[in-house]
Amino acid sequence: MERSLETQVSQAVDAWLVWLPRWEPATHRGRIAPCRRCFGSPVLSAAGLGADVPHGVQHGLSTRIKTIVDRAVAAYTALNLPMLQAELDQQAARNGTRPYRPAEGLDPEFEGLPLDPDPVPGAPFLFTIAGLEQEADAVVPALPPLSDEAKAALRQEVGLADDYANMVGREVCTILLHHRLRIQAAIAEFVEPQIEAMLADLTSFLDAPFDPHDPRDG
Repeated sequence: MERSLETQVSQAVDAWLVWLPRWEPATHRGRIAPCRRCFGSPVLSAAGLGADVPHGVQHGLSTRIKTIVDRAVAAYTALNLPMLQAELDQQAARNGTRPYRPAEGLDPEFEGLPLDPDPVPGAPFLFTIAGLEQEADAVVPALPPLSDEAKAALRQEVGLADDYANMVGREVCTILLHHRLRIQAAIAEFVEPQIEAMLADLTSFLDAPFDPHDPRDG
């Protein structure tokens, strides 16, 4: 029997809570562009993860919840939207022939993130993972073109799939409200102490940027 949405959301939160103690603040340079999956996400709002929570923490939960919505939409599409399903099947078969698929099989904490770090001005990359993926994709034949009638019918089915995704998303957000207390308790236990320690280290460095025992500073 298919698991209910309540069970799936509860299990997703459980998995995130198991992962959370392993989270550590990133020490590398932050990204310039916001994450399209997490920025302004109603899922994160429902979970009580505001802008003051590090993105890595947010992303691990939002990706797990997105998987639930995606699976529900996939099941709905398979049952009710034959044209869209056929198009998705063709695209999946095409993707399966690509020799290089670096974005597949990632842990939820990394799924959907850019494959490469932001470039540093004046220091171009010799190659990028995204570039290698595009090169691999270029050698795979494109899907056959659709007629105007088929395009119109496909757009209608895509609209129905979007409506269903929004409906499931709203229901998932309602369910997440019941998990806010344990989510916030975990943030207080595992995340906030690390952030406070980082701020304390930064404050100490700003108060004494030079080593008082260094004779060069005399």
